[in-house]
Amino acid sequence: MTYHSKPLIIGVSGASGLIYAVRALKYLLAADYEVELVASKSSYIVWQAEQDTRMPAEPNQQEQFWREQAGVPLAGKLRCHPWSNVGANIASGSFRTLGMIVIPCSMSTAAKLAGGLSSDLLERAADVQIKEGRKLVIVPRETPFSLIHLRNLTTLAEAGVRIVPAIPAWYHNPKTVEDLVDFVVARVLDQLDIDCIPIQRWEGNK
Repeated sequence: MTYHSKPLIIGVSGASGLIYAVRALKYLLAADYEVELVASKSSYIVWQAEQDTRMPAEPNQQEQFWREQAGVPLAGKLRCHPWSNVGANIASGSFRTLGMIVIPCSMSTAAKLAGGLSSDLLERAADVQIKEGRKLVIVPRETPFSLIHLRNLTTLAEAGVRIVPAIPAWYHNPKTVEDLVDFVVARVLDQLDIDCIPIQRWEGNK
């Protein structure tokens, strides 16, 4: 199997909306991308609350779990990391990547990234992307935003982070929840010049 030249990191924080991470992973693996995934400690709680499902902590079992959720049993390459393993390959700037997506991104995670704090592997990997000048895209899923949230997001934008809120569009005539989610995920991947989701794009008035 031939994979793309460098892996993409997906960070899954403890915000609501884990379906965004699942759909992103589905399309990336189906397109034979290599994905390094790290889920934060709080995301385990969210899985239990949103899906009444326990996410396993052991990396190999977690890989199988994510593949089952995404519905992609074989394609692509997936490697899962424990949130506490700050010595993992993705914690180093010498490990070359296509960039990183934090999807969904909690306001706690955004605040720590804006303050340069790295208390777990997800935050360290994201901090590495910023310091190395690589692409980092975050998908905040919160409403309403407080002034503190907005200031943290502004700080990240000023540092070059791309911010794609989980806000869908309707001009593509969505029929399902997945259609709405896929639009957001496609716009996220657009920031990394990745086009692997079959969505209807705006073509202007005819």
